[in-house]
Amino acid sequence: MKPCIAAFAIVVLAMGTALSACPFCSAPTLTLTEQYAKADAAVLVQWVGGEKPEKELAGNTVYEVVQVMRDPQKSLEKGKRITVDRYRAGKKGDLSLLMGSKGEVLEWGSPLEVTETSFNYVVQAPSPETPSQDVRLGYFLKFLEYPDTTISNDAYAEFANAPYKDIVPLAKQMPRDKLRQWVVSKDVPESRLGLYGLMLGLCGEPDDAKIMEQKIVQPVEDFRLGIDGVIAGYLLLTGDKGLDLVEKHKFLDKKVPFSETYSALQALRFMWTYGDGRIGQDRLRESMRLLLTRPELTDLVVADLARWKDWSIQKRLMDMYGQEEYNVPSIKRAIIKFMIASSKDVPAGDAGKTLPQHATDGAANLQTLRQKDPKLVQEVERFYFP
Repeated sequence: MKPCIAAFAIVVLAMGTALSACPFCSAPTLTLTEQYAKADAAVLVQWVGGEKPEKELAGNTVYEVVQVMRDPQKSLEKGKRITVDRYRAGKKGDLSLLMGSKGEVLEWGSPLEVTETSFNYVVQAPSPETPSQDVRLGYFLKFLEYPDTTISNDAYAEFANAPYKDIVPLAKQMPRDKLRQWVVSKDVPESRLGLYGLMLGLCGEPDDAKIMEQKIVQPVEDFRLGIDGVIAGYLLLTGDKGLDLVEKHKFLDKKVPFSETYSALQALRFMWTYGDGRIGQDRLRESMRLLLTRPELTDLVVADLARWKDWSIQKRLMDMYGQEEYNVPSIKRAIIKFMIASSKDVPAGDAGKTLPQHATDGAANLQTLRQKDPKLVQEVERFYFP
């Protein structure tokens, strides 16, 4: 595996843990609001001093309470001093948010350095239990790309944690003009590009597609984080016409980096699951089939087409099986699984009736493969899960 592909694969695996969250955001993290909601005790404190580390001792830090937000033991008040383990450098008056959990004694977590602005941002935010998620996310929408990075990072994290279905209702509130700038700005962290591209696709207008198109077709050599979200947003805006362009520049151009093609594949998957008919299923299948000629992606593509029940490619897969560039275990396993899936795709309650042609063909092809590769077919069948 080439270094750039290996690095890209690591990113893909890391993002694969976030399947229920924003489709094109970095892996979810525990946000400040979530930490605040979980805390049994919470106080705003200011730095006073402390004992610096000495030999094996970590020292301590002393804070003075400025404001009490949550106090289960009713033992805290303004002006009271709290000592926490480990010395933390600071200067008098520096503010921190101190949160604790209740046990036999109150245990304080690591202080979170805040300003008055970031403190108010946290304590005024709607809690994670707020019934109306579009109202809750609407609060954080206002803080995307806020000058205070503590705030902007956390606002982004709230969207990274949010399912797509909770983001869609915000379309009319989304800052379209700002999103147009953020999608092309070099000052915006790349990790946020996928979210902003998706948002622009939800709230944008036809002329926004031109901005996204320029971003998509831009010649690149390295991995671009978030371009999958831009492509997905572009497809939401442009439908079939946009898919023609994506195919030309990401699927048919064999010189394009692997990561760009994979990002476009991710956008196809998104449109299948969330596109709500913006591009028809037959058209999406047709597009996905173009990638069967890319051996580095073939096993993934075959698996997707099996999930999409594109049984029309059975003969093509049988012809590919064992050919030199496709003669690798992962592709062979994918083709075997495809034939198993096609043979089992029978309408409920049709036992004993005439099988659909694709099921008959799938069973026959599976038998052929069993004769060619008995050990591998047996292994796949043993661990096959629909």
